[in-house]
Amino acid sequence: MTITTSEPVARPVRARRVLWHVLLWLLVLPGAAWVIVRLCGWERGLLVQLLAFTPFVAAWSVLAAVLALVSRRWTVAAVATVTAVLFAIAVLPRAIADNDKGPQTGVKLHVMTSNMLFGGADAAELVRLVRDNDVSVLAVQEYTAEAQANLAAAGLGDLLPYSSLAPEPGATGSGLYSRFPLTAAGAQRNGAGWRFNQAYGTIQPAGAIAVQVESAHPAAPSALSVIDDWREDLAAEPRADDGKGPRILLGDFNSTLDHKPLRDLIGSGYRDAAAATGSGLVATWGPYDGDPIPPVTIDHVLVDKRLGVVSTSVHTIRDSDHRAVIAEVVLPPA
Repeated sequence: MTITTSEPVARPVRARRVLWHVLLWLLVLPGAAWVIVRLCGWERGLLVQLLAFTPFVAAWSVLAAVLALVSRRWTVAAVATVTAVLFAIAVLPRAIADNDKGPQTGVKLHVMTSNMLFGGADAAELVRLVRDNDVSVLAVQEYTAEAQANLAAAGLGDLLPYSSLAPEPGATGSGLYSRFPLTAAGAQRNGAGWRFNQAYGTIQPAGAIAVQVESAHPAAPSALSVIDDWREDLAAEPRADDGKGPRILLGDFNSTLDHKPLRDLIGSGYRDAAAATGSGLVATWGPYDGDPIPPVTIDHVLVDKRLGVVSTSVHTIRDSDHRAVIAEVVLPPA
């Protein structure tokens, strides 16, 4: 008599099922921890840099949820689904235009920001963007004396004759150009030493209220040793609720909407122009000068909620690792 058994077959099958179950948890749990850190604003140390890539992890969380659901691993599927939903709550709103974009009646004008990468960005292309998009205010970061000369040679002064300029070697310089006279103009350094300058001034187009504009450039969280500088600079950016009148901050914030310090700044009474118009996931920094870096959104136009936002667009600039951001804003009548 021959006795057969399924045990030799069953054991590998059970082992594969256990292995797959463990693998699913390994796919899901990092995303679950990530979204908790993001929603609670607990980023510290290296997490500050990593959180810039939250939209990519959010997309991954959907795949992990689908795999868990298809596998009918209900506990892990439940965790994965909740994780994906929380990511959607955090990320998707910036891809959906707001119903309330602020006042839409008044003086409309275009503002633009561009990081010039140590002053080497293509000045002629920047000037062409200013001309073609009828830009009234241009903020530039990493602004050098060479950049100043190149922009002048490309004819920027004919389009935007007023300015507040603080060129410096390297990355610390800042500039602000305007079609309208700039009053109370100047530049100030964020902190001391190597920290970046921010040029500022006040404009008042005919028929509109006066608005302060500032070329923002907080420190970059490029190393653990400067994370505190980054946090301090963002905390020191002018708040919309400081009682000093409406303001537009535009520049390289070295932060995405997944960083709590930037969200706190916006929460003082600003709108992120790109997020308000459904373009908040359009990347502005990363691989644009050839570096193998996933693209992220760290350049912003923050518009006081007493002003309106109409549209935004993003433009690649030769010889810069940042893309320029242009926003159409509305200044209420005087």
